[in-house]
Amino acid sequence: MPKQKTHSGAKKRFNLTKNGKVKRAHAYKSHILNKKSTKRKRGLRKGGYADKSNVAAIKKMIPYK
Repeated sequence: MPKQKTHSGAKKRFNLTKNGKVKRAHAYKSHILNKKSTKRKRGLRKGGYADKSNVAAIKKMIPYK
């Protein structure tokens, strides 16, 4: 059987932890930062985990990570 192709966008955005959780970064941190509070921007720096409803689809897109 041929190898699966990794989704280019997904490989840049997601990482897997040892326990199989999917790590991701927060959105809304790239531009138009003037109107966002410092507290909000600081919170967006921290990573998060993908919702369990999306985990199966994401793992299919990054089979070799």
